[in-house]
Amino acid sequence: MNNMKNSRMPFTFLLLAATSLTAFGQAKIDFGLKGGWNFASLTGVSSVATATKNKSGYHYGAYAMIKMTKFAIQPEILFSQQGESYSYLGADYGTKLDYVNIPVMVKFYLVEGLNLQVGPQIGFVTKAIGSVKDVSTGAITTDQDVKSFLNSSDFSIAVGAGFDLPFGLNFTARYNIGISDINKYTGTTPPTSTQSWMGTSASKNQVFQFSLGYRLFKIGN
Repeated sequence: MNNMKNSRMPFTFLLLAATSLTAFGQAKIDFGLKGGWNFASLTGVSSVATATKNKSGYHYGAYAMIKMTKFAIQPEILFSQQGESYSYLGADYGTKLDYVNIPVMVKFYLVEGLNLQVGPQIGFVTKAIGSVKDVSTGAITTDQDVKSFLNSSDFSIAVGAGFDLPFGLNFTARYNIGISDINKYTGTTPPTSTQSWMGTSASKNQVFQFSLGYRLFKIGN
């Protein structure tokens, strides 16, 4: 519950700021929906994996863009499917991670609707399904709830580019670079006598995103 309250704070502040700027004719604000495809992986799993590949998923949510001339601030709230796929001892495994992510992007406009984007992102894990390993026998059990092995929040830096069309459609390509370790027990023994998550080293989210958005309405000229 506190996570959801915290997730609304940036939007409340930016909405108030945008409303004030719009009232003086200095900015406009767009509200819209967006969604698209994820190609995700985790760093650090190479300690147990012999081959890794991107895991496909999707994301969707809403955004508000506050634009002033050549730059804009765009906070978003997105549901995002992440994780990774890998092979271990000749068998294929995967980790499915669901996050609620809150990026706050700064957009720099080059020509027309073409823009470059960069900004911080905080995420909150809502669901985690993966494999666990019995530390005494080496046996692996798949499709287990591994949320207790993960840190509840994740921090990333997002970089990308986009194009805004005049009739409300927009396209974005973005790369989210994880900067915080999502593994709660890196370098230690988990507080269970028999099981540990497959990722025993520091693990960070890495996600390519391709999005299609649509402006629902705007305030200001």
